[in-house]
Amino acid sequence: MSPLPSTFLRSAGFAGLLGSLGACAVGPDFVRPAAPVADRYTVAPLPATTPAADGRTQSLVPNGTSMAEWWRLFESPPLDAVVRQALANSPTLQAAEASLRQSQDNLRAGYGLFYPHATADLGVSRERSAPSQQGLATRSTVFNLVTLSGTVSYALDVFGGERQAVEGLRAQTDYQRYAMLAAYLTLSANVVNTCIARAAYAAEIRATEQLIGLEQEQLRLTEVQVRAGTAPYANLLSIRSLLSANQAALAPLRQRVGQAEDLLATLEGVVPAQAILPELELTALALPARLPVSLPSDLVRQRPDILAAEAQWHAANANIGVATAAMFPSFNLTGTSGAAAPNLGRLSAADSRFWSIGPSASIPLFQGGTLWFGRKAAIEAGREAEANYRQTVLGAFAQVADSLQALVHDAEALQAQTEAWHTAGEALGLLQVNYRAGLVAYPDVLVADVQFHEATIAYLQAVAQRHQDTVALFVALGGGWWNQPLLPNEGGAR
Repeated sequence: MSPLPSTFLRSAGFAGLLGSLGACAVGPDFVRPAAPVADRYTVAPLPATTPAADGRTQSLVPNGTSMAEWWRLFESPPLDAVVRQALANSPTLQAAEASLRQSQDNLRAGYGLFYPHATADLGVSRERSAPSQQGLATRSTVFNLVTLSGTVSYALDVFGGERQAVEGLRAQTDYQRYAMLAAYLTLSANVVNTCIARAAYAAEIRATEQLIGLEQEQLRLTEVQVRAGTAPYANLLSIRSLLSANQAALAPLRQRVGQAEDLLATLEGVVPAQAILPELELTALALPARLPVSLPSDLVRQRPDILAAEAQWHAANANIGVATAAMFPSFNLTGTSGAAAPNLGRLSAADSRFWSIGPSASIPLFQGGTLWFGRKAAIEAGREAEANYRQTVLGAFAQVADSLQALVHDAEALQAQTEAWHTAGEALGLLQVNYRAGLVAYPDVLVADVQFHEATIAYLQAVAQRHQDTVALFVALGGGWWNQPLLPNEGGAR
């Protein structure tokens, strides 16, 4: 194959330079949306510190620094181990990472639009001509033809369609990265919440079992009293009924523990028989004392779901530019050089060479409304993406506000439940002593028994709710991923 003539090279280089310098994108430029104008998340200002509950308070630190591995603030090595197991093995996170790498490769492939495309062709054939097709009276001949050629083409991006297409690919890469971060945050939060719920159910089971043990002791005492004729048989029936009810309550609690363990296995990416089940005591979990609260203006730059919605809006905006550019002429510069001969040995002969060079233009004249309505559809898609972004921002601010208020109310509720639990326990202990001494009737003990059990369960649920609402605040604020240099398996996403 003969080299490309210098005239072609100079023309191609000049056209490429002209295209890159003179091109003007006809689509709209994407402008990053401004943060909502707000100086706080709630209507009324919140206290800097939550009320004391169960001997612990939580401070809300404005514009504080969030910790990327926020679950470590609960100071539980078993909990940390389970989260790391999930982050390493979760198929959901692995799928998100694969989607990110796929979008990165698509972006790299898209950059090829900015470079000349070169192809080489080699053809060997045996042909028979038909001179009559050309108006000749000569006889047809049979001959061999060997062709070796190369073609270089360059698309002149005069109206910016290719640049807008690559910009859309870049926005899709941003979207996949933030979707992966959202999966990372959701996975870690689900693991922590499931561990807290499992610990709470286990604590409720132990409390119920302890109560059942006390009731069984009361049952033996009452049976003695009934046989001695000092207590009515109705007392025995009442305690048997209460004992059976509490024993029946154990089965649903054990079922919830089993469901939590199965969910942990799924989150860890293993079958239930291989799950790492941490030995967590609910009351042994540390309650994070200092909770950094991002400024409202920073939230839209930190929440993965907001950033993902922004990237989708950016991609939709780029698609408007692509659809608009498609309505304008497209230009290409193409050059071909090669040789054709009856055999390989003749390819180098001077009379075997051929070449061509020249620009081409494709002008859309009539497409039946395809291009026009395609652009209108792209514009509506952009409006949809903008509305979805605004809705995501509103939902994010509401989640932060809900979490902040929940922490204050959780402290108030837990303090009341703690007092109720202690009071019910003291009342039950006194009545049991008085009952053994014959000073009170057994129905009074039964009432106190029920109240103590209900207060114990309510106390444990309030403790678990306070921990889970703390998790919800970390998630609502974005989880602090921006303070971690590189997430697991993120590779070159940044």
